[in-house]
Amino acid sequence: MKTRLAASVHDAGSPHFEQDVATLWALAAPRLAYLVIPKIDGRAQLDDAVALVSRHASAAGRQDLPVHVLIETHSALHQVWEIAEHPAVECLSFGIMDFVSAHYGAIPGDAMRSPEQFSHPLITRAKLEIAAACHANAKVPSHNVCTEIRDVSVVASDARLASRQFGYQRMWSIHPDQIRPILGAFAPEAGEIEDATAILLAAQDKDWGPIRHKSKLHDRASYCYYWTVLQRARQTGQMLPKEADGLL
Repeated sequence: MKTRLAASVHDAGSPHFEQDVATLWALAAPRLAYLVIPKIDGRAQLDDAVALVSRHASAAGRQDLPVHVLIETHSALHQVWEIAEHPAVECLSFGIMDFVSAHYGAIPGDAMRSPEQFSHPLITRAKLEIAAACHANAKVPSHNVCTEIRDVSVVASDARLASRQFGYQRMWSIHPDQIRPILGAFAPEAGEIEDATAILLAAQDKDWGPIRHKSKLHDRASYCYYWTVLQRARQTGQMLPKEADGLL
C-alpha cells in the first residue's frame, strides 16, 4: 500500500510559514500528498499561500500540491464557499477549539465537546456551512477532533453524528485508539451494503431504468446514492459481496 505523507505548517500569516514550506519541499517533495494550512482568514490569503506553495513545488519538480484548509476563524467561515471553490483545495476541516476561543467567552467551553458541540447553534451553523460548501464544490469535509481519548464509545458517537447528521466524510483523530471507532462509524452498515448491491444489480439488469426493490421505487437518482454506499464501504475496509465488484 502506498504511504501518503502529509504535514501541517504554521498559519499563512506567520513569518515561519514559508520556511516550513521550503523545508518540507527540500526534505520530502516526492512523497508529500498534501499540506494542511491552519487559520486561513479568507480567500485572498489562501490565494497568496497557494501561490507560495506552488512556487516551491515547481522548484522541487512538482506541478502542484493539494492543500487542506482549517476553518477556525470568523472571516474564514464567512468566506468558506469562496475558499472551497479554490482548485488547489482538497479538504476543509473545522477547527472547533480555535473557533470557540475566537468568541472570547460568548460560546461556553463545553461546546468544544459532546454533546454540546452537536447542539450549540453557532457551532452547528459553522459545521453545516463547511459541509455544504464542500459538497457543492466536490471537496471533502473533515470533522473536528474528539477530545475524549479513553472512552472510544464517545469517539464513535461523535463520528456517527458527524457522518449521519452533518454530512462529514472524514474526521481527525488525535490518538491511535480513535482510528478504528472513527472508521467504523463512517462505514456503511452491512444491511446498507446488501441493499446497495441488490439495487444496483437489479438496475443494471434493467439498463439503469426504474426498478422496484422491497416495494420501493428506485431510479437513477437513488442509484447514484447507492453507488456511493459501496464506494464508502470499500474505502473504510468493509467486505463487499463478490457480485459488487463489477459495480465499482
